[in-house]
Amino acid sequence: ILNIHPGPLPEFGGEGMYGRRVHQAVLQSGATMSGICVHLVDEIYDHGSVLNRKIIAVRPTDLVEDLERRVTEAEPRFFVETLGEIIAGRLALPGDLQTKATHAKSAS
Repeated sequence: ILNIHPGPLPEFGGEGMYGRRVHQAVLQSGATMSGICVHLVDEIYDHGSVLNRKIIAVRPTDLVEDLERRVTEAEPRFFVETLGEIIAGRLALPGDLQTKATHAKSAS
C-alpha cells in the first residue's frame, strides 16, 4: 500500500500529522522547504520507506492556506508520476515488493 503525505518525512509525520496540521508545523518550524512524500504504509504512522519526494519551497509570505494550496495542487500529478516511474522500472520498490510488482505486471 502506498500513501501520499503532504510534507517532509520523517520530520513532519506521525499520528495526527495530516492536512493543514502538517503545513502549520512546517511554517512554525521556520523550514524553507516543504514537500510531498510517497511512502510505503506499515504499522506505524508515516513510517514506511519513502519511495519518492517532491520539494515545495516555503515562501517568506506563506500563510498556512498558501502552502496547503500549492502542496494539494501538486499531489495528484506527483502520485501518478511516481506510479508511472514504478511501472516503468525507473523507481524500485524495496525487496519483496518489487518481485511481486514485476510478477503482477507480467501476468497482465
